[in-house]
Amino acid sequence: MAATVHFWNLRSTHNAPYHARITRLLKKAGAGETVRAGDLTAVKLHFGEAGVTSQLQPLQIKPVVAFLKGLGAKPFLTDTSTLYVGQRGEAVSHCMVASAHGYDAAVLGAPVIMADGLRSTHERAVAVAGNHFTEAFLAADIVEADSMVVLSHFKGHVAAGYGGALKNLAMGCATRKGKMQQHCGMGPRLDPEKCKACGQCIEVCAPGALRLDEKERIAVERELCVGCGACFHACSTGALEVDWGMEHGRFIERMMEYALAVTSNLKRPAVYLNFVLSVTPECDCMGFSDAAICPDLGVLASTDPVALDQACLDLVDAAPPLFPSKLPKGTKAGESKFLALNPKMPAAFGLDYAERLGIGTREYVLKTA
Repeated sequence: MAATVHFWNLRSTHNAPYHARITRLLKKAGAGETVRAGDLTAVKLHFGEAGVTSQLQPLQIKPVVAFLKGLGAKPFLTDTSTLYVGQRGEAVSHCMVASAHGYDAAVLGAPVIMADGLRSTHERAVAVAGNHFTEAFLAADIVEADSMVVLSHFKGHVAAGYGGALKNLAMGCATRKGKMQQHCGMGPRLDPEKCKACGQCIEVCAPGALRLDEKERIAVERELCVGCGACFHACSTGALEVDWGMEHGRFIERMMEYALAVTSNLKRPAVYLNFVLSVTPECDCMGFSDAAICPDLGVLASTDPVALDQACLDLVDAAPPLFPSKLPKGTKAGESKFLALNPKMPAAFGLDYAERLGIGTREYVLKTA
């Protein structure tokens, strides 16, 4: 059975400005039924790595907070610590980045609370009926929240193909241990011509999978590598990169199983909003925002994250490509833009597997809100 996805194409009027259209989307998607008075409601989003400018902006989410408070809920803005080296690896620095990007409780009416605690050890081990996992490690405050609204900036992603609602659930709601589980197997590939043997990657490799061999070159102990990706960001010469030949499809499957772990352990079904604005070729963790690959298309909402992501992919593919951007020259409207950016990606981006797991359906009806 097809899921309903509600779509606002960004048109507005004096009588129906931004905040009114977002409120209408939330109502259409059923947020008024799933969120109740007195709820401690997790508003899951990505605050953006330092240097990023395309992440969701505070004024874009303010109507969401106002709507939830109008229901009598107590919303809090939340995310989890990252694995890679950056400004969001623990709660203190992460909160400071959020503050620098304008997420202020005095302005928005909701505090920033990192769902996995100070050092990403505030977690709950939950059961999941997957082929790769039977147990997943999720941020405790996500599991313990009474309700959840998931806000995602829809864009590309170097490892997942794209980032939307499902990735926001899978990686975004996992603790560091859970993120390591999902990444396991995607170890680095070394370009020896670029390696300067500086040792920066060794310093950030927590499991000790990197070392200097007898020829003063970086060696990778595959059995120790957890695929966290910290070395990619530490390497200043670009000598370490993702080995796309290593179980890439399995990585996406593991990610979808983590999304299932989240949806299966929520107290009530979540409501999802995807903002198809500033569709950058890579994610908001990169420390910069590249030129958009298509025009701003709208905001979509649903209670089905699979249908929602599928609808966003279809809209992005149908849209005219923008140049200059990272898209290869010759990319045309109707072609998969994220496959053009990453030709080795599985064409379905894991949505087929998510559907088989029962997270949702790829069949949808798009309704203008």
